[in-house]
Amino acid sequence: MQDESSSPLLCDVLASASAGIISRCFTHPLDTAKARMQAPGNVMFKGPIDAIVKTFQHQGLRGLYGGFGAVIIGGTPGTVLYLTGYSYSRDKMTALVTGGEGRRQAAQQLTPGQEFAVHLSCGMLAEAVTCVIYVPVDVIKERLQVQQSATSVEGSHYTGSFHALKQIVRTEGLKGIYKGYWATLASFGPFSAIYFMMYEQFKSAARERKGCQDGDLPLINLVTSSCCAGALASWLTSPLDMAKLLLQVQRGQDAVPCYKVASRTQPQYKGMAHCLSLVYQHGGIRGLFRGAGARVLHFTPATTITMCCYEKCKKIYSDLLI
Repeated sequence: MQDESSSPLLCDVLASASAGIISRCFTHPLDTAKARMQAPGNVMFKGPIDAIVKTFQHQGLRGLYGGFGAVIIGGTPGTVLYLTGYSYSRDKMTALVTGGEGRRQAAQQLTPGQEFAVHLSCGMLAEAVTCVIYVPVDVIKERLQVQQSATSVEGSHYTGSFHALKQIVRTEGLKGIYKGYWATLASFGPFSAIYFMMYEQFKSAARERKGCQDGDLPLINLVTSSCCAGALASWLTSPLDMAKLLLQVQRGQDAVPCYKVASRTQPQYKGMAHCLSLVYQHGGIRGLFRGAGARVLHFTPATTITMCCYEKCKKIYSDLLI
């Protein structure tokens, strides 16, 4: 059987693009529910299912899939860079640490501590690079997700992804598009690091039990590994994700919201630490983990579908193209 490291870059690119699109089609409504529950002044939703039902009742599918265009057009290249970047850096770092030739041979020489460090650092590195694409997409997506058409302030309502991009650039400049960049990196960096570290550990344990190679691991083991890693990583980093969202949806110096809130004024967050501090002051630990359930419900299937599709599509494309 051919070593995975010899698969052409094209297989990785096609597999990651396919995985990102398929995953987002199924899980975007859950992401919208998570965003609306974490938005400042949220008093409407009792939980993620309630958020989905009420959003659908008031705005239909268009409300549930707010920001979908930005994610598909801008997020797909981000997913490609993210997964191929992780795979490439993991293989190179593994070979560098062990001096091995192929990925499998080198990986077998890693100590548990080295394996842990490689997967953790490569997950963080992949996220740091990809945030250059992800942050503008995330800003547009989340502003579209949290707005409610019936209660939008005049002049603040976005009609679509491209309109949101033009409005943000016109009113806030490039800084508005990259609002919350460091917060995003501080949120998704730890998520990616924890996720990939745990995912690789779960897969390794499954391979040992099954006595098979990575490419031959049954689908059920891929699903279980990704579910467990995604659920724990998303829950642990939920407060960081909330701070990121709050920084991204506030509008320039006046922080004028484009969705219904309990009061007309919202605090102007100066950074992630300040944001977390204010949220804790007003809501305690429960406030910090507001929307954590929706985040887990979104990221667990999203990461599972993405990684399973990526692993299987890579094998399919490799068989077709090689």
